[in-house]
Amino acid sequence: MQERWPVATLTGEPAAVTDRPDRQNGSRRLVVAVAIAFAVVLVDQLTKWWAVDRLPAGPIHVIGTLDLELSLNTGSAFSMFTGQTALVMAVVFALVGVLLVMVWRAPTLGRAAILGLILGGALGNLSDRLFRHDHGAVVDFIALHFWPTFNVADSCIVVGCLLLLVSLVRGSRAG
Repeated sequence: MQERWPVATLTGEPAAVTDRPDRQNGSRRLVVAVAIAFAVVLVDQLTKWWAVDRLPAGPIHVIGTLDLELSLNTGSAFSMFTGQTALVMAVVFALVGVLLVMVWRAPTLGRAAILGLILGGALGNLSDRLFRHDHGAVVDFIALHFWPTFNVADSCIVVGCLLLLVSLVRGSRAG
């Protein structure tokens, strides 16, 4: 393993060390990601609370194929692993840990913010499984009728994953 440290440069300018982890920046990235994750969980839970309160009376047509209609999902994305709540929760707990490590090591605050979206979505759905009394189900209510019904947390996970992909592709082109 090669260790790097600052050395005197020929130009007299201080050398930049990029391979050492910066604990202060790691903390800042963590604060950004956790703040975004908190906002996502808050909005997600408020919209789910509204859906559970309002939508049992029947769906609300918004426009075109967009309806707001209450549904409970005991599986994961696209209703995979339906009824396997313990497995899904174990995977989500592991994913949250991996996301926190990725946030700490994120090269930029922007990347940390993107990871915060994904983290918030995962925690929003996990909180449904842990704290709602629907046998580990997640509340979904946005129905397009050509796509599985979803919620704010799901949207944040998808948008976050797409932004992460774009960030990674752009980062690999710059290097």
